[in-house]
Amino acid sequence: MNRSRIVRAVAALAVVAVLASACTGSAKKRNTKASSASGSTGAATPRKGGTVTISNEQGQTWTCQFNPFNPATYLESVGFVYEPLVFVNLLRNQEETPMLASGYTWGPGKKSIVFTIRSGVTWSDGKPFTADDVVFTFEVLKKFPATDVYSLWKGAGLQSVTASGNKVTMTFAQAAQPYFFNFANQVGIVPKHIWSTGAPAAHPESWPDTNPIGTGPFKVDPCSPNNIQYTANPTFWQKGKPYIQKIEYPAYLDNGPANLDLANGKAQWGSQFIPNIDKFYLTKSSDNHTWSPPVTNVAIYPNLDPSHAATSKLAVRQAIASALDRKQISQIGEGGQQPPANQTGIVSPTFDKYLDTAALTASGYDKPDVARAKRLMASAGYSTSHPLKLSIITITGYTDWDASLAVIKQQLQPIGIQLSVQDLAQQTFDSRLYRGEFDLAYYGETGGPTPYYELRRNMYSKNTAPLGTDAGSNYERYRNPSVDALFDQYATASDTQQVDIVKQVEKFMLDDVPVIPTTEGVDWFQYNTAKIAGWPTEKDPYAQPSAFQVPDTEQVLLHLYSTSG
Repeated sequence: MNRSRIVRAVAALAVVAVLASACTGSAKKRNTKASSASGSTGAATPRKGGTVTISNEQGQTWTCQFNPFNPATYLESVGFVYEPLVFVNLLRNQEETPMLASGYTWGPGKKSIVFTIRSGVTWSDGKPFTADDVVFTFEVLKKFPATDVYSLWKGAGLQSVTASGNKVTMTFAQAAQPYFFNFANQVGIVPKHIWSTGAPAAHPESWPDTNPIGTGPFKVDPCSPNNIQYTANPTFWQKGKPYIQKIEYPAYLDNGPANLDLANGKAQWGSQFIPNIDKFYLTKSSDNHTWSPPVTNVAIYPNLDPSHAATSKLAVRQAIASALDRKQISQIGEGGQQPPANQTGIVSPTFDKYLDTAALTASGYDKPDVARAKRLMASAGYSTSHPLKLSIITITGYTDWDASLAVIKQQLQPIGIQLSVQDLAQQTFDSRLYRGEFDLAYYGETGGPTPYYELRRNMYSKNTAPLGTDAGSNYERYRNPSVDALFDQYATASDTQQVDIVKQVEKFMLDDVPVIPTTEGVDWFQYNTAKIAGWPTEKDPYAQPSAFQVPDTEQVLLHLYSTSG
């Protein structure tokens, strides 16, 4: 199974949850060759050459659209074609690598930031990249709220973005440091000369962008429904990069063929669930390896809109959360490769300092309680003799999710819930998720350097939208002014206060049950070293390793090289 809209987590790799704290752009840079954008290969400068094939099951063929503003397509463009201002590595204490910005300086109170825009960069069509392109990109987010998926203008307090020479200044209504990860690291910069006229100017959120023009290391050349081929950008600004000259990205409709290509070495970069991974993959070759670091959750998203009478009822959600045996879901559904989650939404042990264990225990959600779940369902008017019929949408081809949902369906039946599973093609699933067209959805949200990021995407009301309209996140349509106020306080809080704020938000996860975590998602990663080197590893976690991570994909691509030349 791929996780191309999701971030996952399983190994006990600690992600130190502190924000980039420097007042200048020199903070948390690497003290090795990899501290620059050129990266480290662990060998003499490799020769250019070689092809990497990605095995990352999609459940459908490619649309050949590469719009970096569209959540349904941007994971195939940002990192490959489009680039951010700064890369922030979640796995190395928010270590930074300058990208399209060569540096930055915070203003007083961190209510403003000035980026120095890198010189000598060109777009892949030969036009020069300038500070005006950066300003234009952020103005698109302001003018078209559907593109502002991180709520920078309406939530983070972004007030202006201006350019003067090679400097870009962003001003905020409040301290903006917690949002640095989003605005510096996760927004792909687009060329103004392409996006300011015609169809892309009129509808930047939906324009297909079939021939993307970027500053990144690769160009799309060509794309078909069955395969995306990326070829090295000859005008890429990092001298001598990329080493790898071609990327093949087949469209896998199911885990089976994708896993087989990984096992036999036809594909070198995997980002999906492999059942019985030791026997099926690892023992097939000494060149086959796996490492999957933890970052976020997989969860049931109940539709909270009042028009969905059952799932918007607290007792029903409480009953579901009480009935789930998450350890069983982990063992049977995920083969133990994803550990059980908990109702606070805090990934453990990665973010243990934020986890309020006492509150979790007091809530009763620390272990399954079928008797309690039956009482809650009875209070809502349901029982096994008068069952509640619900459907849950998921993505076709995600075989581990199918297995997990089979376990969940079995666990909910004794409390009076008849669950039907709807397997949907990726884009159909995305559309229905974003528009709120579901009873329940099985999904995993993206995270960040601390639990705040995932919780904010799931629970901040400014991220959501009315039913029938695409939401940037918060797809369950949760609205709570008290929770919004906590998120708004986070930016100006001290480190200790930020931990306390997250713990207060946890209480609303326990009290309101807006989202029901099942397993801790993993950043699925398998890699083959027969002919390709430079992979991220547990000892050298220079980026999140999955092919669906934005913008980490670029860092991986810039490190990889062919050992055969």
